[in-house]
Amino acid sequence: MVNEIEVRTRGKGLYEITRVVQDLVSASGMAEGLCTVMIRHTSASLTIQENADPSARRDLEAWLDRHVPEHDPLYTHTAEGPDDMPSHIKAALTATTLSVPVVDGRLALGTWQGIYVWEHRRRGGTRRCVVHMGS
Repeated sequence: MVNEIEVRTRGKGLYEITRVVQDLVSASGMAEGLCTVMIRHTSASLTIQENADPSARRDLEAWLDRHVPEHDPLYTHTAEGPDDMPSHIKAALTATTLSVPVVDGRLALGTWQGIYVWEHRRRGGTRRCVVHMGS
């Protein structure tokens, strides 16, 4: 079963999509298998991360910004603004596809884990993810 979801982002940061993905797993009726999520963009990514304390997500964002700064004079891909090339690099360094086992009809995530779209652009927008469930 394949579905596409849209995630509206308002700028840089992590946007949790765990509930939406779990709802799709539940609706599929799959008891056991694998749920794969892929983001269809080159300037945003996916991550499984802490969903209890938002400071962990803020720290991740700050760390990545320090290591992939805007305005690097060596960037040549700058037509869409100073955050464009850093966004591509951040997406390349993180994940654009995640796979999570499904056990007893539930995503087999840990207690404090959530699935996130990680928006790397300051302006945000509508991000599309393909969600595939298979056994």
